[in-house]
Amino acid sequence: MKKSILSIALLATLPSVAQLKASVTLDNESAKQTINKEIYGQFAEHLGSCIYGGIWVGEDSSIPNTNGYRNDVLKALKELKVPVLRWPGGCFADEYHWTDGIGPKENRPVMVNNNWGGTVEDNSFGTHEFLNLCEMLGCEPYISGNVGSGTVEELAKWVEYMTSESGSPMAKLRKENGREKPWHVKYLGVGNESWGCGGTMRPEYYGDLFRRYSTYCREYDGNKLYKIASGASDYDYDWTETLMKNVGTRMNGLSLHYYTVKGWDGSKGSATKFTNDEYYWTLGKAIEIESVVKKHIDIMDKYDPEKKVGLLVDEWGTWWDVEPGTNPGHLFQQNTMRDAFVASMTLDIFHKYTDRVKMTNIAQIINVLQSMILTKGNLMALTPTYYVFKMYSVHQDATYVPVKVQCERMAADGDRIVPYLSATASRDKNGVVHISLSNTSLDQKEEVTINLDGLKVKSVAGEVLTAGCVDDFNSFENPELVSTKKFDGAKITKNGLVVTMPKMSIVTLELK
Repeated sequence: MKKSILSIALLATLPSVAQLKASVTLDNESAKQTINKEIYGQFAEHLGSCIYGGIWVGEDSSIPNTNGYRNDVLKALKELKVPVLRWPGGCFADEYHWTDGIGPKENRPVMVNNNWGGTVEDNSFGTHEFLNLCEMLGCEPYISGNVGSGTVEELAKWVEYMTSESGSPMAKLRKENGREKPWHVKYLGVGNESWGCGGTMRPEYYGDLFRRYSTYCREYDGNKLYKIASGASDYDYDWTETLMKNVGTRMNGLSLHYYTVKGWDGSKGSATKFTNDEYYWTLGKAIEIESVVKKHIDIMDKYDPEKKVGLLVDEWGTWWDVEPGTNPGHLFQQNTMRDAFVASMTLDIFHKYTDRVKMTNIAQIINVLQSMILTKGNLMALTPTYYVFKMYSVHQDATYVPVKVQCERMAADGDRIVPYLSATASRDKNGVVHISLSNTSLDQKEEVTINLDGLKVKSVAGEVLTAGCVDDFNSFENPELVSTKKFDGAKITKNGLVVTMPKMSIVTLELK
């Protein structure tokens, strides 16, 4: 990897010793908010090999499967404790007609995925296959409805088909297709990216459409819907303002999309070949999501001070050039330690705003963008991002413990300042405290002093994710190059904890 000179955003230059100093202080008295488990949500779109070849191979496949679902992927996802899964898109959602994906598979029509590479799909993975998968994983389904090319009647009937128990026409059709009892479906997205691929709409027009569509998406037999409006992209604060003003608490949630991407035109850069400057730029762009989230929250607070409407960042993550030799429309990219840091630092930020941020969904779960899992034929590899989500799963539904971090920082590009340490903490229902730390330095280990704010600790254990180089990744030939290991660098002292972190490492500690 090419070395480059980086400026330091402090009055003094970086110390010459090969160790950084940092401190973390817990604020136990202010620990009140719950870290919604849905913040660890996933996203599965009909895009490339996310569904076909990633999750679904069909019952007749030579790849070991259970009713068509890959066994290796099922096992990995269960270990990840996925709380919610969004489907079928993405841009695909607004061209998807759900009736094409029900009934005998041999009778389902073939379709062309116009959004993503012109791939021909046979609709063998549809409503039953998705909702049954969610039941197998023990997660909530999040359905994205077709507003762009669909109709109010179509979406209303889909809700009825999935959730009605009695003798309604759609319940009868569902039973004829092999499902006697309705599914529990809580989350319903009314369109996706309606400002873009979902219809190129103005916010005023979409707001009226949401009011209309959501009216006819009824609740059946005790199934309560959490209706989510298609929200803004990145810095489009006018979209949020308009929807909050014109729709307000008629919606339960409002989405937001934010990608760590260089630009939408031209090269986005390689997922695995990048300079040190590009690494730090990426982290700076990733944590800029905090200011974006705060600005959208400020607008929502103006119209909804009681915070009845949730903010859902239901697409986020890195976006690089596709891997050489792959279909440009399939968005298949590798995943390095750089991506792992984007994940850990972003999750640290989401934890701070759980009074408004009710769900987030990283894009995407398998083989697309910043995925958890990569597959090729019968081979599978878990990504560094997968291990971050697994390490951080201890924070799901735990009480957020605010932390104050003091560390050295550096300028990454213009106004973007990257801290050498990111941290978050939580306390679970059994009183066990977990602290996650990220040392972003490429060349220096870091000594972190943790003030426990009166917390009595008898034992500390942990695991660490690191690599020899920041551009290391797990390939099908070497699937465990980057994986977690036991961490023994934390010591209990009379003043708290002292943690010695390797360079470019992510650590989660368990305090009892």
